[in-house]
Amino acid sequence: MRFLVTIICLFPFSVLADELDKGDTAWIITSTALVLFMTLPGLALFYSGLVRVKNVLSVLMQCFAIACMVSMMWMIGVYGLSFGDGGEGLNKIIGLGNFMMLDMKLESMSGSIPEVVFFMFQMTFAIITPALIVGGFAERMRFSSVLLFSAIWLVVVYAPVCHWVWGGGWLADIGFMDFAGGAVVHINAGIAALVAAMMLGNRRGFPETPMMPHNMTLTVTGASMLWVGWFGFNAGSALAADNNAGMAMAVTHISAAAGSLAWMACEWIKYGKPSVLGIVTGMVAGLGTITPASGFVGPMGGLFIGLIAGVVCYICTHYIKRVLKIDDSLDVFPVHGVGGILGTLLTAVFYAKSFGGLQTGDDYSIISQFGVQMVGVVATIAWCGVSSFIILKLVDKITGLRVDEEQETEGLDIVLHNEKGYNI
Repeated sequence: MRFLVTIICLFPFSVLADELDKGDTAWIITSTALVLFMTLPGLALFYSGLVRVKNVLSVLMQCFAIACMVSMMWMIGVYGLSFGDGGEGLNKIIGLGNFMMLDMKLESMSGSIPEVVFFMFQMTFAIITPALIVGGFAERMRFSSVLLFSAIWLVVVYAPVCHWVWGGGWLADIGFMDFAGGAVVHINAGIAALVAAMMLGNRRGFPETPMMPHNMTLTVTGASMLWVGWFGFNAGSALAADNNAGMAMAVTHISAAAGSLAWMACEWIKYGKPSVLGIVTGMVAGLGTITPASGFVGPMGGLFIGLIAGVVCYICTHYIKRVLKIDDSLDVFPVHGVGGILGTLLTAVFYAKSFGGLQTGDDYSIISQFGVQMVGVVATIAWCGVSSFIILKLVDKITGLRVDEEQETEGLDIVLHNEKGYNI
């Protein structure tokens, strides 16, 4: 009898143990911290070191404020728009539900992890995406306009694309492959940054006046944090502590190293000297490009994707600035946008067994999957590009996009925040 009572008492916990995987949960909680670490302080330091000394605080403030604002919006309703069930038909376009997290209970599960952990993990992706866009309009956009644009953009652009890809939307239905955010994060951010840079116009003096980074030490520190945090970004997207997460981590690291060296080599050949700015930018290009492919390719794919990213993104950066003369201040489009497009398309190639990929089944067609990937890329570019243009036009009518010439000359730190980054 005592034995039966013991079994009955333990039974609920046995069922719970089958549903909740503590290892998976611990890993995704860790990954959540790593991805937030990418924005604060990683991206904030990386970007702030790249701008001129008179604008360092403005970039830090923008990244910090976006993190706070997006967190609130994610809880209030954007999580539901991204991952909720929109109902028959509508669910292929947008999600609904979980307003104010009212549908989420302590015991709610998302696979083998608590739903609240999944909620937090995905929140960090929603935070870093509009923060990346900051690099496109750095040193010239009003702070109020940054916040208003980011808030509307999160709802109108990020949430639908996220739902299409990861929330059970139409791109997921056709087999679109985006493991950790090639389209959702990088193409979205890159296109929005390009549109913003073109609409705001170039900084005063660009491209005739050199606008060198004011503190490369900050930039390298931030870049190093991004590299470490990216393991949570990509390997965490496996949503489990398993073989897939381990492979995603390995190919992420390999691609980052390959992208760094490829960009460095391009500079060394062209200018006779490699730069620190070049090697860290190549690292970001390698990381951004492997992101959509990280759960689908093997080490060979990681190596080649990183090498291709370093060369292609280097060429695109110079073309945007020196030929087209578009002042995408911190190279968001040529690094994240082009990298995201490149990685999303190359996923179709390096997923194949013949290229060392993690292909399952024998009926896989590179050409067919490449077509699906192209549909996703074009759809993301079109939706983000048109929507970002309309949102920026609206924000310009409400608050005005750009500070005036005198304020830009004085610097956004003093003009907008009445502070200086350095009291020397």
